[in-house]
Amino acid sequence: MTIEGEKTTTPAGSAKRALLGRLSWGLADQAASSMSNFAVGIYVARSLGVTAFGVFSLAWVTYGVVLNVSRGLSTDPLVVRFSGVSDASWRGAVARSTGTALGVGTAIGAVCLLAGLGLGGRLGPAFACLGVMLPGLLLQDAWRFGFFAAGNGRKAFVNDVVWGVALVPAMVVAAHVGSVAAFVLAWGASAAVAAAYGCLQSGIRPRMAEARGWLREQRDLGYRYLVENVSLSGASQLRAYGLGAIVGVGAVGAVRGAELLMGPFLAVLMGLSLVTVPEAARVLRQAPHRLGAFCLRLGGGQAAAALLWGGALLLMPDRLGDLALGDVWHSSSHLIVAITFSVAGAGLGTGAAAGLRALGAARRSLRCQLFASACYVGGGLGGAALAATVGSAWGVAAATVGGSAVWWLQLRSALRERDHNSVPEVRTA
Repeated sequence: MTIEGEKTTTPAGSAKRALLGRLSWGLADQAASSMSNFAVGIYVARSLGVTAFGVFSLAWVTYGVVLNVSRGLSTDPLVVRFSGVSDASWRGAVARSTGTALGVGTAIGAVCLLAGLGLGGRLGPAFACLGVMLPGLLLQDAWRFGFFAAGNGRKAFVNDVVWGVALVPAMVVAAHVGSVAAFVLAWGASAAVAAAYGCLQSGIRPRMAEARGWLREQRDLGYRYLVENVSLSGASQLRAYGLGAIVGVGAVGAVRGAELLMGPFLAVLMGLSLVTVPEAARVLRQAPHRLGAFCLRLGGGQAAAALLWGGALLLMPDRLGDLALGDVWHSSSHLIVAITFSVAGAGLGTGAAAGLRALGAARRSLRCQLFASACYVGGGLGGAALAATVGSAWGVAAATVGGSAVWWLQLRSALRERDHNSVPEVRTA
């Protein structure tokens, strides 16, 4: 009896330790990545002021769109198909995947460089510098996902720490120069340092010449992930550009400043997101009838935590706000309530999104994402036209809550469809 008990409990204990290990490194890596981004945003906001910070924010959201293009085509298929495989298979896939990310960065970077040279003014140099730095930025991100696919989150964490350490002297030099372009170059150059270190960590050289073959092999997944990834980040970019055109570039900086204050909270949620879909899939296999309740606890917990964090920000004295954001704080402080509801709505929707992905309901998931993106752009720009920056923030909040409702309606329909299909057909003579 003792031997049987040991055989039963040891695997369960090992599985729990493995889950805690994945969760711990996921949280640590996301914390390192998000905190460095948070620090960069705070430092740039304090150094440049609201208008110049708005220009930097436009470059930032553009990078976000390109990053999601790269992930959809290169690293998302890698994680799905080459997690837990043999070392030889993983190394070959990582070489082609990182080469694809490098190729995406080079191609889109050239477009950004030409656009920046043509734009001129304040915005042009920032976009030109972003174009030069995109290959290194995307390659660094690709190493993170490659290491997680191998189950080695520690290396991803170390790589992000290297980026954070390299950021310190780079930001100091940029502050002495005092221009948006200098900060973009400093941010991208420090990422290139971490990208080069990723090659040393893995012992793999990216094969950009094999990017076309990778895209052809992964086209059944890559292009669907591309649409899903780009829809929301593209909506964010359209909202930022539209807000800048309707209200002014300073409004973009004010919104970005308020979002930065939610940064530490979002870092924890993004770290948890590395394991939510696998855990939802595990619930589906072991106790399918509990999936809906699991997703509700997941989304409800994140929404409640967002509301608590936003409430704490409302109690923050103006002196601390000035210390964090400098001149940007005065404009951003009026947006905290709206931004909090927006993040809470998004957190609620992630619970349903995890359930849909666990069910493999790709069409429903894509439909929800496209609807949420359309609402985001419409609410953000419609609100800006009606009530400037504050109206845009509340428009996005309403759109996010509405999008979350659609995610939950689709999950309920998917669960009903699964239950209907699982009921055995009763035949009569």
